[in-house]
Amino acid sequence: MPKKTAEFVEKTVLSDGFFPLILCKIRHTLFAGGMSRPFNREVLLRAPVAAVLPYDPLRDTVVLIEQFRAGKLLAGAADPWMLEVVAGIIEDGETPAEMARREAMEEAGCKIGEMEAFPGFYPSAGACSEYVHMFCGRVDSRGVGGIHGLDHEDEDIRVVVEPAERAFERLAAGEVDSAIAVVALQWLALNRARLRANWT
Repeated sequence: MPKKTAEFVEKTVLSDGFFPLILCKIRHTLFAGGMSRPFNREVLLRAPVAAVLPYDPLRDTVVLIEQFRAGKLLAGAADPWMLEVVAGIIEDGETPAEMARREAMEEAGCKIGEMEAFPGFYPSAGACSEYVHMFCGRVDSRGVGGIHGLDHEDEDIRVVVEPAERAFERLAAGEVDSAIAVVALQWLALNRARLRANWT
């Protein structure tokens, strides 16, 4: 198989809002050999994100959050609220781990202790440049709850603390439709016994 390469022929900014929209003229190597003709793709330019699933190994509980999502409303969903894990955009000069700890306090009011990274992913690389760094963080879930979020960002976030088994049931029932939360809970299901042994 030939070495895979790709290049921009041209990039044009179509919209320069919170998420810039870039028209990319691209060409790349083909599996059958040679190069593709130049073609256009519109891509949302998004900064990297970090996400953390707060997990209490002593009580075997997870800390999730629920908030309204405009994309779901635009898609026509009857219920545009989503059950998610803590996540946010990594700021300049900030590491993914630092952002995850900061966001856990802002969105859920919980302090992360030990933290383990696991493989991240691109949630929608066909249309968006966003990459998500993934973590699971040890927390003490006692007293965690309530409504959180930053007023100047119009956030209205409800914290949900529940047994890990209940979260897995929600996942199996299709009640969790945030890709980041799906990945995080599936990872926890595979690694929960090890975390409980190591973190207790």
